[in-house]
Amino acid sequence: MGNDLFEGLGGLGGGLGGALGGLVGGLAKSGLVPQDDPAFKLLNAQQELTGLQKQESELLAEVGRKVMGSAGAADYPQEADKLKLIRSNIISAQQTVDAMQSEQKAKEEAEKQAVNARTCPSCGHENPEGVNFCQECGTKLGGTAKAFCPSCGAENAPGTRFCGSCGARMGE
Repeated sequence: MGNDLFEGLGGLGGGLGGALGGLVGGLAKSGLVPQDDPAFKLLNAQQELTGLQKQESELLAEVGRKVMGSAGAADYPQEADKLKLIRSNIISAQQTVDAMQSEQKAKEEAEKQAVNARTCPSCGHENPEGVNFCQECGTKLGGTAKAFCPSCGAENAPGTRFCGSCGARMGE
């Protein structure tokens, strides 16, 4: 868990540095900006600075993991307490995110079920809310009406246009 915190710190500058490096490299290769242009030199210097800052963050994170994971944590009691508090807050925040994601999934599933309830099992037309019969073909909505082939009597999924057993056109 502590490793997650320090690893997160180490990766802060990576995205920006990579994007900037791609931009600088692309400009240089395309010939749009001459390499002796001051703006190009500035971008190059910024890219180098970002890379060095990333290396520093990664090294500090590695050192922090080693110190806090060993007996050296006793030498830094205030930092250890802060780290414990941060870890506790991370757990709490993760639980909040998980709960919100579950709520969102439940809401999306309820919306999907509502759409399915008003979608005609016979013709597949999506009807507005509050309608009991399909406005397209008149089939009763809200039920799980089974579709039987008029030719062979085989059961087919609602909305099927042709029988999966004999190929006959399903009744409308």
